Amino acid sequence: MRREFFSLMYGNNAELITLSRDVDALLVPHGTEVRLAEGSYVHLVQSLGGAFTLIVNGNMLRVDGSNADALGLEPDVIEYETPADGSVNTDDLWRTLGTIYDPEIPVSIVELGLIYMVDVEALDDGNRVHMAMTLTAPGCGMGPVLIEESRLRLLKVPNVSDVTVELVFDPPWSHDMMSDAAKLELGLFY
Repeated sequence: MRREFFSLMYGNNAELITLSRDVDALLVPHGTEVRLAEGSYVHLVQSLGGAFTLIVNGNMLRVDGSNADALGLEPDVIEYETPADGSVNTDDLWRTLGTIYDPEIPVSIVELGLIYMVDVEALDDGNRVHMAMTLTAPGCGMGPVLIEESRLRLLKVPNVSDVTVELVFDPPWSHDMMSDAAKLELGLFY
């Protein structure tokens, strides 16, 4: 019965994996950090943008791509060039954000139109990135996970020393904010 329910919810594309080492994950939707033990069985249900969505004992978890080896997979690494003048390449920020996918649907947060603003502030010892984002609905439970994943990923961009992510709901998100590619992926063209 449980296998049938799992197949119904996540399809036959879910892959059963045994972890080869301990790995840190974020509990969806709360964003609480948990540690999965070596030898644990997990179901991989999404592998997009260098992050992995897993189901473990009925819980959805997010694992960063830097832990791909624990899943027996190759990491999806973004190559950056470090600006010698200490600045931040804003294209790298947007490219990085474009690799963050909603844990439940196969569309990036950039393509969904969830990113309202990305700004860089020069500091004495690096650069602070301030990002304003929204969610598809004010009650969307994915907020904490998407915020934390955005913050952690942006910290990997050269010369970024601090990241703040502000969750805003003005203007309210609508389907019109999605890219045409996202609408096509989700079947929203009428």
